[in-house]
Amino acid sequence: MDVQQLFKNLKKEAECPLCIETVTNPKTLPCLHSFCLKCLDRHANFARRQLKATIKCPVCQTSFQIPETDTFENLPSSFHLNRLVDVLALEDGSVQSQRCNSCDENNTTTCYCFVCQDFLCASCFEAHQRLKATRGHRNVLMDKLQAQDVQELIHRPVMCSQQYHEDQPLEFYCEDCKVLICHKCTVVSHDRHSKTDTQKAAQEQKMQMADAVAKVKAEIVRYESEIKKQTDLRNKNKIEILNEEKKMTDTVEKLIRDLREHERKMKDKFREIYEAEQKHHATRLENFELVATQLKSCFERCQGILERNFSVEILQTNHAILRRCNELLNVRKPDLYMSPHVHYLVEKKLDLMDRVVVTKTDPSKCLAEGQDSMDVKERKETYFVIVTKDSEGFQCYQQDDKVKVDILTPEGDQVKTDIKDTIDGKYTVTYTPQGAGQHRVEIRVNGELLTGSPWIVQVHQHEYQFAFQFGSKGKGRGEFDGVYDIDVSDKTGTIAVAEVRNKRIQLFSSEGKFRSELKIDGEPWSLAFTDSGDLLTLVPRSGNKLRVFSEEGHFIKHINDKHLDEPCRLSIASDGRIIIADWSDKKIKVLSPDGNDLLQSFSAPDCDKNLFYAIYHQNKFFVSYYLANCVKVFDKTGVYLHDIGCKGSNDGQFDGPCGLVIDKYNRLIVCDSRNHRLQLFTLSGKFLSKIDGQYFKNGFLPSYVAINSDGSLIIDDFFNSRISVFH
Repeated sequence: MDVQQLFKNLKKEAECPLCIETVTNPKTLPCLHSFCLKCLDRHANFARRQLKATIKCPVCQTSFQIPETDTFENLPSSFHLNRLVDVLALEDGSVQSQRCNSCDENNTTTCYCFVCQDFLCASCFEAHQRLKATRGHRNVLMDKLQAQDVQELIHRPVMCSQQYHEDQPLEFYCEDCKVLICHKCTVVSHDRHSKTDTQKAAQEQKMQMADAVAKVKAEIVRYESEIKKQTDLRNKNKIEILNEEKKMTDTVEKLIRDLREHERKMKDKFREIYEAEQKHHATRLENFELVATQLKSCFERCQGILERNFSVEILQTNHAILRRCNELLNVRKPDLYMSPHVHYLVEKKLDLMDRVVVTKTDPSKCLAEGQDSMDVKERKETYFVIVTKDSEGFQCYQQDDKVKVDILTPEGDQVKTDIKDTIDGKYTVTYTPQGAGQHRVEIRVNGELLTGSPWIVQVHQHEYQFAFQFGSKGKGRGEFDGVYDIDVSDKTGTIAVAEVRNKRIQLFSSEGKFRSELKIDGEPWSLAFTDSGDLLTLVPRSGNKLRVFSEEGHFIKHINDKHLDEPCRLSIASDGRIIIADWSDKKIKVLSPDGNDLLQSFSAPDCDKNLFYAIYHQNKFFVSYYLANCVKVFDKTGVYLHDIGCKGSNDGQFDGPCGLVIDKYNRLIVCDSRNHRLQLFTLSGKFLSKIDGQYFKNGFLPSYVAINSDGSLIIDDFFNSRISVFH
């Protein structure tokens, strides 16, 4: 770098931020920014005249107390700036030049010896050159300084400031006094103190400083991240305000358009009334004017005859005139048409009920607790809690927040709600549904829908109640031995029961009356009615595993079973697809309705337990795993989602889950066989209730369950060889 450019850079670096001149007597504030002492004192005096006790750093705006001495003289001097000022004095003639420190004549320096580390005047330099001991030293004239020379001058050793020690460099650091000292000082003033080499002490403190600087740098990164977040929030806030302003403008403009349209319709109505009334008045006026004209005409004719007073004329016209006068006098006079009064009634004044709400509440983060998990019953008070949260997801409360809840019956009627504000960010919503069915719950906070809103809440009419049982152990009609599956026809209500030991399928009416039986060549492990009413049967240990029979018991056809290895259970989805639980490869296999094509094949990850039964509902597969004591849920593509339940006997736990069915209230019903009960869950897996009690005693072992068109449950009792029906 050119020496002139270097001096220019150094001069800029040594500039006082207040006076924009080269700093003189630089003092450093605790925030590490340096200024001329006079500039700082002047700054403090100005603040004091304004009755202030503090000043702010002009660079970083940090506040500092003004010293009681009215001067910042006691602030530390900036070593670096002092060194820069010394060096700049060599180049700038307007600044007091460096003086020779080799003689006592205080002459202006003309040269610097890098070996002796002394500034020399012209006389000392000549003597320096004559002496043999110093003749070979590296010297540089001030008017021939190069950039490298300037850098070395800046980093020249610091000399001791103690009297008689000025020729001694500060080579030691006193650990006790925390000051730099020269060799003489170690003997005179710091004899018994703990001392260390300057470079070593500096290196140790440099490490401490570097550690602190690294922490500051990390903090800078954190603050820059926060600045970015704050900037993003500011921009988001700007967009949000502009959007809401636009929403307000659009709303007002729509109201104006609606009012203009209303005004037009009202004017049309007034015009219609006006024209009709004017027509009525015109008609009545025409009637009045016609009679008045006739009367005037008669009067004028009669008046002329009387004025002429010709006896002959009077006698000739008397009869006709009297008759005409009597006709006109006896004419029914038209009534005056009295117009109805017209009023413009404003039954409800225009009331926008709008306002601008400034709040920390973020509707996208708010939630409704308990809304999706409750078993809601008709005529039973029900509640859930709305929790308002800020953008960080923390619960917050704002008095101006507007929480609105609309609950609609299946018919679209409004259900009365009561909202209790607990003034802590929670709002308890209480309602009592008067009828069963799907209710729509819509929640808005400050006009914005909650995430997931509206919800559909199923209000249940009744719990399942025991109706009747049929069957007993045996081989006769209406008796069972080894029931392996049951199903109900949606078309006729016929109940089909598969028996492996008796190798047959028995058919019963919905009341449990025996109808017929189908003898099967092999053991029927599973069955299901198709939409057409035919009976699809699974006979795994035979040549033709899938067979179709009519409800009357006639064989229809075999279904290609090339995709199956060791199928154990089947079910039929609402779209006709055949769902097979295959024991051999532990996979759920989905076949086309005709059974010819394998549409899907999937299994649970990290599960080597045999699956038992699989059903499909609302784009999800529900699969029971008997030995794993859970029901696994998969999405429509076969991707595993989550488990329902675990081993145990508490609510929501299983011991041998078998048959599955979805009832008409969208509840998952699971046969919890070894716990001797059925359990009911939401489709998301939340426990709702259970069916047990006195009818599930004496070893009742529910293994399979079906549901008929009216919602009744048909449950198999494997141990006692009977079928129970619950309405």
